[in-house]
Amino acid sequence: MTERDFAPAYLKLDAGALRERVAALRELLRACLLCPRKCGVDRLSGQTGVCGVAAELVVSSYGPHFGEEAPLVGRFGSGTIFLTHCNLKCIFCQNYDISHLGHGSVLSLQGLARMMLDLQARGCHNINWVTPTHQAPMLVEALQLAGEQGLRVPVVYNCGGYESVEVLRLLEGIIDIYMPDAKYGDNEPGKQLSRVPDYWDRNREALAEMHRQVGDLQVNHQGIALRGLLVRHLVLPNQMAGTDRVMAYLASLSRHTYVNVMAQYRPQYRAHEVAAISRPIASAEFRQAIEAALGAGLTRLDDRRAWR
Repeated sequence: MTERDFAPAYLKLDAGALRERVAALRELLRACLLCPRKCGVDRLSGQTGVCGVAAELVVSSYGPHFGEEAPLVGRFGSGTIFLTHCNLKCIFCQNYDISHLGHGSVLSLQGLARMMLDLQARGCHNINWVTPTHQAPMLVEALQLAGEQGLRVPVVYNCGGYESVEVLRLLEGIIDIYMPDAKYGDNEPGKQLSRVPDYWDRNREALAEMHRQVGDLQVNHQGIALRGLLVRHLVLPNQMAGTDRVMAYLASLSRHTYVNVMAQYRPQYRAHEVAAISRPIASAEFRQAIEAALGAGLTRLDDRRAWR
């Protein structure tokens, strides 16, 4: 299948059904249940919870991105839209100016629709929503507008992996490519490093639901992603990420799960507060992570040249 022959999921969904999904997602903002934190604040009336966003779109930046995973980048780049704020509070966040400090601007639904159409016009192979969890209702509403105006590339839901299965089910048939993090193989580091009590429990549920919806990553004859699950795992020093358990779980979903085992950890933001993550990872630690993936039976690893 070529990109020209491909029809994204959101165009196959009946317009009335898509409006119903938008309404159901917006209703979750009334006593916010969009993520497992379940803050319960009325975002429709302007209140904010942990994520710091009410019911408006807040965007930091957008443009073609060539540093994403190979199946997303292709020749013309991934059309990334960086959403401001986050439902996680990772003390080592490398984009902390966006996710913690809130650098960004309020954007209208039509403004975001135009942004997506511009990225498509510039040749981007997909629309890549970066940190969408807490802004999902507004994103889907803007997507409907963009689809009505000619958008026809896949949408990537590029999230931190701390997701509500209820919300994911409302996104079924809308999202083409799920790209969650699988940050930790245990709840304890999630408490210490991301300020959530149950990351690994909720992450496993979310990964399973995403895989149920879209299956293994599918690419066209040029290697460009069209649909499926792509998982990111950032290797942390001193085995803080629980890589062995993460890889074993991903393999239990499917040995064809596409995984990006990432080596770029550097201590940023407040990482110095925890001695175990106050240094970059060693090359041996990264090799151990790759060996854990291969040992679990996973074979679809992004850019494997990086560790040869």
